[in-house]
Amino acid sequence: MNDHWTTVTGVVRPGHQVASGMAQDSPYPAGTIAMQMPFFRERGLDLTNFFQGTLNISIHPHTFSMRSPEYTFRNVNWTTEHPPEDFSFSCCRVIVENDEYEGWVYYPHPETKIRNFQDSTIIEVIAPWIPNVGYGAEVKLRVNSEEIVIRDA
Repeated sequence: MNDHWTTVTGVVRPGHQVASGMAQDSPYPAGTIAMQMPFFRERGLDLTNFFQGTLNISIHPHTFSMRSPEYTFRNVNWTTEHPPEDFSFSCCRVIVENDEYEGWVYYPHPETKIRNFQDSTIIEVIAPWIPNVGYGAEVKLRVNSEEIVIRDA
């Protein structure tokens, strides 16, 4: 970790539930994260100890963009359902009350993604299972300001 951190308050919102495999109409019953993890691991990012889904954190009225993420994986061919995708990751911290959890901002590049888009006020985070955090929970998200830019909308 470094000294370049920005903290933003957010609220956990429902996502498409495709990442975790909980969506009724998903073509990926195991979830996209479980399917993608081996491809990320072979490229150098091991997410084995994290929950196989994403926390969708709304930072509204702020937006975010990736500046220089720690990892960017191009042309990840993780499914036969559609063409390969690009993904970026930046280390982050999720703070709930007085507990802090290490995680990764998960950013499927919209230009290579074919469905289930997020708007720029939602940051998807892969983290360990965090007890007592559900939809509507307020959390603080600490991101590396050299890798992610937080802007006022």
